[in-house]
Amino acid sequence: MINAFLLAAEGGAPATESHNPIIPELNELVYSLIAFAVLALLFKKFAFQPVKKGMESRTERIRKDLDQAEKAKSEAESILEDYKKQLANAKSESNRIIDEARQQAEKVKADITESANREVAEQKAKATEDIEAARNAAIASLQTSVASMAIELAEKVVEKNLDRETNQRLIDSFIDKVGS
Repeated sequence: MINAFLLAAEGGAPATESHNPIIPELNELVYSLIAFAVLALLFKKFAFQPVKKGMESRTERIRKDLDQAEKAKSEAESILEDYKKQLANAKSESNRIIDEARQQAEKVKADITESANREVAEQKAKATEDIEAARNAAIASLQTSVASMAIELAEKVVEKNLDRETNQRLIDSFIDKVGS
């Protein structure tokens, strides 16, 4: 159409107008500009302030959320540090308890060993005493047997029976010689 106006202004004959799909008609352009201006004014008058307030409130809400997230992060880090300290304390306490238990076990072991050694020594002493008593009893029994046999032998040899007291003196002296 502009081409048609240019040709008409030059005095040329109106050419057959070809429609260009990229360039709109002048009347369409004017109506579109008027509609755009009306819509822009209506938007500015009625919608711009609420949209602006909505954007500002959204920006403020996002800022608050970021601040809260930063606070929560710092609190979480603080709690994490506390938990790490508590864990370290618990580990050191458990190590201390384990060490105490080991020391007590060593003490109990030493006590049991000492008690067992003492008991073994007592049993050994008792066994020695029992052996000594049995040895003494065997010696006494042997002395009695030897004395009886010596008296019988002496009676047969001498063929006379000595009195009991003399016999006992002879036996005792014989046993003393044999026992030494």
